[in-house]
Amino acid sequence: MTLEEEDRQRRLPAGRKAQLAAYVAEAGQVTVSALAERFGVSIDTIRRDLDQLSADGVLVRTYGGAVSQSTLSRVDRAVDVRLKMEEREKEKIAVLAASLVKDGSIVMLNGGTTTLAVARNLRSHRDLTVVTNSLLVPPALPPSAVRDVYVFGGAVRTLTLATIGPVSFRASDGSELDISCDLALIGVGAVSAAGYTTSNLAEAAMMREMISRAARVAILADSSKFGRRLFAQVSELGGADYLVTDSTPPPDLLDALTENEVEVITPETLEGASEGNQDPQ
Repeated sequence: MTLEEEDRQRRLPAGRKAQLAAYVAEAGQVTVSALAERFGVSIDTIRRDLDQLSADGVLVRTYGGAVSQSTLSRVDRAVDVRLKMEEREKEKIAVLAASLVKDGSIVMLNGGTTTLAVARNLRSHRDLTVVTNSLLVPPALPPSAVRDVYVFGGAVRTLTLATIGPVSFRASDGSELDISCDLALIGVGAVSAAGYTTSNLAEAAMMREMISRAARVAILADSSKFGRRLFAQVSELGGADYLVTDSTPPPDLLDALTENEVEVITPETLEGASEGNQDPQ
C-alpha cells in the first residue's frame, strides 16, 4: 500500500479505527490529542472512535486518552482506568458483599474500585461504623447508612487514591488504640490456589493487617482474576471466610477453596438459596 492509499484509508472510519486499535495496542497508552494529530482528524472524531473501541472491548478509555488491554495486565492501574473495567461484574459483587453487612456492625474496606461499589450499595443499611484506607469510600457512603467513618492515616498513593500505613489509630497521648471489626471486605488483584495476591507490597501488608483484625473476612474478586498470581501475597486461601465473585471459579480453584473452608458466594448461589427458602405452593 502506498503512503497516499494509507492516508486515504486512515480517513475512512473502518480503516481508521482498525489502525487506531493497532496503534494503541502497540503504544500501550495514548492521548486523544496525540491521536488526532497522528491520524489527521478532529479530537471529537478520535473521542468517538475510542468510545466505540472501548464499547467493543478493544481498549479501555481513560480521562484524555486510552490504554490497551495488554498494557492493563502489566501495570499497576490508575483509578480512572480500573473504574471502567468489569463494571457489571463489580456491581454484582458489590450487591452480594453488601448482603453480608449487618446493621450496627463495624466494617473495614480496603481501597479499590470493587469496595467502592460496595460502599455505594449500603443504602438500605443503618448505624454502620466504616473504617477504610480509601479516600473515595467516605463520600460514596450513603449518609443514612453510617454512624461513624474513619480513614487510616499514612502516605497517599495518588495512583489509587488510598492511604498506605499502619492499620491503627492513636490516642492523644500517642499510645496506639487497639481496633477490630466485625467484617473486612477486601478487594484483591488475583486469586489462585496459592492464595490472594496484589501488585503492591505496601498495600498487601495493609490488607493482611486488616484481615487479622476482622471477625469475618470476605475477599472480593471478579472472575478475570482467577488463576493468576501477582507480586505480593495478601493471605492464603484459608485466611478468608468468603470469596464473593461474579461467577463460579474453575474446578481446581473451587476445590482448593472448598478444602480451605472458604464459602464461595456468586449470584447463582444466592439465587439457589432464595429458591430453597421459598414456601411450596
